[in-house]
Amino acid sequence: MTLSFFRPDVLKDKRILVTGGGSGLGAEIARGLAAHGATIYICGRREEVLKETAAQISQETGGKVFAVACDIRDPQSIDKMLDLIWADGPLTGLVNNAAANFLSPTKSLSPRGYEAIRSTVMDGSFYVTLAIGKRWINEGIKGSVVSNLVTWVFTGSAFVTPSAMAKTAIHAMTMSLAVEWGPLGIRLNAVAPGPFPTEGAWEKLNPIPETSAGATDPSQIPMRRFGQMDELRSLIIFLMSDACNFLTGQTIAIDGGHHLAAPSTFAALSELTDEQWTAAREKIKAASERDKKARTVG
Repeated sequence: MTLSFFRPDVLKDKRILVTGGGSGLGAEIARGLAAHGATIYICGRREEVLKETAAQISQETGGKVFAVACDIRDPQSIDKMLDLIWADGPLTGLVNNAAANFLSPTKSLSPRGYEAIRSTVMDGSFYVTLAIGKRWINEGIKGSVVSNLVTWVFTGSAFVTPSAMAKTAIHAMTMSLAVEWGPLGIRLNAVAPGPFPTEGAWEKLNPIPETSAGATDPSQIPMRRFGQMDELRSLIIFLMSDACNFLTGQTIAIDGGHHLAAPSTFAALSELTDEQWTAAREKIKAASERDKKARTVG
C-alpha cells in the first residue's frame, strides 16, 4: 500500500470477513483493511492459497489475518465457518467479494456455466449475508456489509449476462436489507469498481488483441486511466469505518466515470466472428490453466 488518508487504527476493534479473499481484489481489500487495524478473516475453497495469502498480508501489514476454508454456495459450510470465527468473537463486518465470471456469447452459454456463476455470486453472497445477519440480529450487534459489485448493475453488459444478472441481484439485496435491517443498526452498501487491474485478470478480459474490450481500454474512461488499488481500498475502509454510520443502501461507482460515458464494457466484442470466439475461449482456458499450475507450484 502506498496511499491512505486514514489513521492506521481507524478500524481498530473491527472484525471483518472477506469472501474470496485468497487472491485478486479480495486479497487487496483484505490487505487494506488489515493495514488499518481490523482483524481479518479470508475465506474461499482453496485452503492452501488462503493460508499463503493470510501469512503474506500479516507479514506486510503487521495485522491479524486468518484463513478459513468455506464453500459459500453451501449454507452448512458457512455455518461451520462462522462457528469457528465466533469462537474468537463476533464479526462486525462482511465484504461480499467472492465471484465467478467468464466471457461468452449468451447463445453459447450452458445451464452448467450459468449455474457456476449464479451459485457463487448471487446465492453465495446472500447465504453469507443472511447467516451473519441472523447472528447480528440475535446478539444485538450493529454490523456493516459491503458487497463488491460492478457498474453492470446500472447498465447491464453484453457477453457476461449471468454475472450482470447475479451482481444486480446483490445490488437489490443491498437496497432491500438496508431498509429491513436499518432499525437494527445494520448497514449494507456496495461498491461498483470499474477497471482495476489485478494479476492474471487482464488476459481473460481481453483475450484477442485485435479487439478493444472496454475493460482494458483506458481511452474509454473519462479520466483516461485505470483505477489504482489504494483508491478502491480507501472507499471500502471508509464504508467499514464508523465515519459514515448514516450511509446505507447505496451502491457507489468508482470507475473514473466509465459507465457514464462508454458503451457496455464488452460491447466491442459484438464484432467477433465465431472463429474469433473459439480462439478467445482457448486463450482464456490456457490462461486459467497457467494460473492453476502456478498456484499448485507455489
